[in-house]
Amino acid sequence: MRGLGRVHAARGDFNNAIRLTERGLALSRDRHLPQLSPEVADQLGYLYALSGRLGEGLPLLEEALTAMEAMAMVQWRTPLIAHLGETYLLASRPEEALALAGRGLTLTRERGHRGSEAWTRRLLGEIASHHDRPDVATAEAHYGAAMALAAELGMRPLVAHCHLGLGKVYRRTGDEVKAEEHLRAATIMYRELDMGFWLAQAETQA
Repeated sequence: MRGLGRVHAARGDFNNAIRLTERGLALSRDRHLPQLSPEVADQLGYLYALSGRLGEGLPLLEEALTAMEAMAMVQWRTPLIAHLGETYLLASRPEEALALAGRGLTLTRERGHRGSEAWTRRLLGEIASHHDRPDVATAEAHYGAAMALAAELGMRPLVAHCHLGLGKVYRRTGDEVKAEEHLRAATIMYRELDMGFWLAQAETQA
């Protein structure tokens, strides 16, 4: 159920993803699975955040992180840190997002969690481009590192997200040639991957 929810989530079908993940969280709690519940809560909290339900997503993610830290669940903590950091950014709390992302990057590199490192690098790119005056050089460096890792690991959705992020940065700073290049790449990849929600975002920016 959790795996199917992730498939729907990757495509941006949040209604079905949330429905399945809510059921998964209820089952894990009913059956007293303390190590599984925080993992499912992480997924559900992130889905809430991406679908605009920040008031529900943020406390669920914070609760999941507290539980994972109490049980020393390092393997699952690194993706959760990236999810929580992105949620802080969505909630217009960039300082907390940056602090958490820095902590997450250190942890992923210490533990060799390269997939989570790629997601954390992308988050750092998002943070650098969040302000009214984006730090283009920092954003480029982090998005570039995230894309290189993601390409090596076969994480095509993440590559597409990085193209979208770079396209937005260049569009905001007036570099239309680079903006068009990255937005076109994101659009092609999202279409190939059947990621309709994200495709719509890329097409809106193009």
